[in-house]
Parts: sequence; C-alpha cells; structure tokens
Amino acid sequence: MRFSWLFALPLLAATPVQAWGPVGHRITGAIADRNLSGAARAQVQMLLGVEDLAEAATWPDDMKSDPAEFWRKTASPWHYVTVGEGDHYSPSDAPKEGDAITALKRFTATLRDARASVEDRRLALRFVVHILGDLHQPLHAGGGGDRGGNDVKVTFFGQATNLHSVWDSGLIEQRALSYSEHAAWLSRSIAPRDTIDWSASGPATWLRESIALRKTIYPADPDLSWDYVYRHRAELDDRLRRGGVRIAAYLNAIFDSTAPAADIP
Repeated sequence: MRFSWLFALPLLAATPVQAWGPVGHRITGAIADRNLSGAARAQVQMLLGVEDLAEAATWPDDMKSDPAEFWRKTASPWHYVTVGEGDHYSPSDAPKEGDAITALKRFTATLRDARASVEDRRLALRFVVHILGDLHQPLHAGGGGDRGGNDVKVTFFGQATNLHSVWDSGLIEQRALSYSEHAAWLSRSIAPRDTIDWSASGPATWLRESIALRKTIYPADPDLSWDYVYRHRAELDDRLRRGGVRIAAYLNAIFDSTAPAADIP
C-alpha cells in the first residue's frame, strides 16, 4: 500500500479552538494501538517506553498548563485548521504561526529523521498522534466565523455549554463508558475493508470528511438532548474509528523504511 501523503501537506489558516476531549483522544489512541504493525510498535515502545498511544494522545493538551511560551503560545495553533472558502483549502490560507497541518508536516519529518534526538522524536510522536485525532473532529476544520463552534452557545441536557464542547466531550462522555470500553466497542465494528480503505487516505481526505460533517451538525434548536445525540452518535463514532485506524496507518508508514514519500496534490 502506498502512503504518498506523508510529506507535502497543504497549509490552512487557523481558528482558536480546543481539541477532542481526553476521552476522545484516548479512544483514538487505543484503537491505533490495536492496529500498529510490529515494526511501528517496536519504534513506539523505544520512544515512549511503557506509555501507550492512548496516554500519548492527550499529552499535547496536558502540557497546555505549562507556563513556557512554547506551550502557551507557539504550539497553541497546532490543534486545528480553518478553511477559508468552500470545501477545499489552499496553501495561501496558511497563517504565519502555523496550524495542525503545518505542524503535522514538521513532526512527521522529525519522526523519520534518524539524526533527530530521542527527545525530539518523542515530542514529534506525541504530537502526530494528537493532531491526527484532532483532524477527525469536525469542528477542527472550521470555517473561520465562530471559533470552531466555541461561539455557538447551546445547552446539553440542560447544562450551558457550546457546540465545540459538545463534540469534544459531551457526546462521548454522555455514554458513560471508559475510554477502553468505548475503544473496544468501536474496534469490534471495524471491518477489514474499512481498515484497508481508511488507511489508504491522507490529510486532504480527512479534512474533506470533517468539513462535510461540520456543515450538518449546527442545530436549529440550541437545547440539545436525546434527539441530537441520536442524530449524531453514529457520525461521532465513525470519526473516532477512522481517526484510530488512520493514526496506526500513518505511524506504520512512517516507521516502514520502504514506504515511499511523495507530494500530494
């Protein structure tokens, strides 16, 4: 299988939003752990030790409390993208501070660089796992008008919140499952053909999917409860499944020395 999308990733402008919540990131990390190749698993273990991908997936968010400028300012825009017009992005949309796509490109190069230090490659691995999860959250491919749904005020089962928070964590935590239970449930529903098809795609496809879904999730009624959950639960689970499978496929390709690297259109 060819992974021609690993290196030349287009740039997008950014909107200040947060990330999948910790449970969502752990779910995608746990699904990815189940789908790593032997070579990728060995490389991951050399970099992370006993830390698995579910734990690594939340680390860039955990570090936001660090007072260092890198975490408070530099890395802040690397969790999301904004598509300026329509359903497709353009390199001209990229902000100077970067975004999830530019960060993914840079961290991918670090992971594949045998000369990079262990510390730099460990940081890169954690960010790659995290960013790939974020790109599957539909409000991380924002349109630039409402800070990725953060400005859309709603109630969720009577609690005041915003639409971004509902998709980050509300819909996931409403099921009252641990991340490992949720990941196990979702993994059982991933067919072999799904793994093959989802693994063959790259960031351009992931973003198109997120943009298409994002356009359908804005509610007419801001009071959200069971009806909203019923309409969107399957879509949320699909994004988590795809994100987990694609994290594994991406890492498998990075750590496979025979995998080709070429520009994507």
